[in-house]
Amino acid sequence: MFEKLAARFRSSDTDCRLLVPLLISTMLVQLVTAMVRVTTSYRAVELYLSIVWLGLIAATFAICPILIAVRVGRQIDRGYDAQTSWLGGAIFTIACAGFALASSPVALLVASAVMGTGHIMLMASQQLLCVRAAGPRSLESVFGNYMVAGAIGQGAGPYIVGWLGGAASVPPTQLLFIIGAAIAALTFVVSLAIRPGPDKPLALSEMEIVPVRQILRIPGLVGVVLAGVILVSASDIIVIYVPLLGAERNIDVHDVGLLLTVRAIFSMVARLFYARMVLAFGRWPLMIASTFACSVSYAAFAAPLPLWAMHMAIAVMGFSFGLATTLGITIVVDMTSVSARGTTNSLRIMSNRAGQFVLPFGAGLIAAVTGLAGLFLVLAAAISVSAAAMLWKRPGA
Repeated sequence: MFEKLAARFRSSDTDCRLLVPLLISTMLVQLVTAMVRVTTSYRAVELYLSIVWLGLIAATFAICPILIAVRVGRQIDRGYDAQTSWLGGAIFTIACAGFALASSPVALLVASAVMGTGHIMLMASQQLLCVRAAGPRSLESVFGNYMVAGAIGQGAGPYIVGWLGGAASVPPTQLLFIIGAAIAALTFVVSLAIRPGPDKPLALSEMEIVPVRQILRIPGLVGVVLAGVILVSASDIIVIYVPLLGAERNIDVHDVGLLLTVRAIFSMVARLFYARMVLAFGRWPLMIASTFACSVSYAAFAAPLPLWAMHMAIAVMGFSFGLATTLGITIVVDMTSVSARGTTNSLRIMSNRAGQFVLPFGAGLIAAVTGLAGLFLVLAAAISVSAAAMLWKRPGA
C-alpha cells in the first residue's frame, strides 16, 4: 500500500515536499490574520477608542503593503521566494507578539503596520511558491488547494474568537493575542521547511528588470487586476452590510450568520472543483462568466427577496467569487513572463489592499445617499463593468 502511494507521488508532476508545508503555512497565516484582526477590534473597545482610531489601525495593515509591494516582488523574481517567506514569517510573528504587548492605540497601530508588512511578504511568496510546486499539468490543482487552505484558515480564525469569547460581549483579548503569537511562531517554523529552489538566486546585475509600465501594458492584465480589486473589496463590504440589511428587513441574527456561512461554504466548494472547471471551460471564459454571475447575485440583494431566495443568491455569490478570485491569481501568473511574475503578483496584491482601504469608505457614502438597495446595485454595476472590460480587453479579443 505504502509503495503504491509513494509511486503515485513520484509519478505526479507536483512537488509535494514543497506543497505540503506551503499549504500548512498558508492555512495558519490566514487563521492568525483573521483572529488577530477581529481581536484588535475588541481591544479597541476595551481601550475606548473611537471609530476613527479603529479605522486608522485597520488602514495601516493595508497601506504598508502598498509601499513595499514592488520591492518584495523584485526579490521574489530574483529567486528569493523561500527566503521571502522566511522573512515574512519572522516579521509576522514579531507583529503578533507586538499585539500581545500592546496597551495603547499607537502600539496597536505599529503592530498592525508590521503585520501588514509580513503578510504581503508571505502572500506574495506563497503564491509564487505554488507555481514552483506545480508541474505543467497541475497548476490549477495546486492553486485550488492553496485557496482552500486559505479559506479554512479565514473561517477558523473568527471561530476561535467566538469559541473563547462565549456569551461575553468582549472576548479575552490578551489570551487571544497570545494564542495568535504562538500560532504565528508555529507558522514561522513551518515556513522554514520550505526550501529554496535548485537555481542560484540572481544578482541584481544578472536580473532582467521588467519596468512596471511594460507590465501594465500586457493585454488584459489591468482588467483582471481591477476585477480582482472590485471583487475582493465588494466581498469585504458584503460582510459589513448584510447584517444591516438583515436588521432593515427584520431578519434575525441567526439567519444573517447562516447567510454568510452559506457564502463561505460555496466559495470553498468552488475552489475544490476549480481545476476541473478550468479544464472544461478555460480560464478566460470562466473568469468572465463567474464575474458576471457575481454581479447578478449582488443585484439580487437589492430586491426584497424572501429568505430562501437570499440563500440562493448568496450561494451563487460565494461560488462565483471563489472561482473568480482564484482565476485572478492564475491568469496573472500565467500571462506574465517568468522574470516579472513576482513583481506582477505583488502589484495585484497591492491593488487589492488599496481597494480594501478606499472602497469601503465610498460604500458608506453611497449607502447613506441611496440606501442599502442602492449600494448593492452600485456594486453589481461595478462588477459588471469589470467583467465587460475583461471581455473587451482579453487576449485575442
